[in-house]
Amino acid sequence: MSELIKSKLASVLRAPVVSEKSTIAAEANKQFVFNVQKQATKNQIKQAVELMFEVKVDSVRVLNVKGKKKRFGQTLGKRSDWKKAYVKLKEGHDIDFSAA
Repeated sequence: MSELIKSKLASVLRAPVVSEKSTIAAEANKQFVFNVQKQATKNQIKQAVELMFEVKVDSVRVLNVKGKKKRFGQTLGKRSDWKKAYVKLKEGHDIDFSAA
């Protein structure tokens, strides 16, 4: 893989989502949750996870999360929309975030 493609794939994943729901999914189904770029495709997310964590990906599910409407004093505001990806790994593969 060329360096340009690797650098582009490295920017697809923004951060892992650490929540109670994502922890349960990781323990039960080997699914890991990531905050990804809004324009990222399932194939790009799969390639990025395989490249960064050296694992084999079974499937990828994505969803768009709408930003909440919030009040900041007297003005109304809105948090940014973002994209979430559920990545399921093949048998025998695991991601350890404490070591990464």
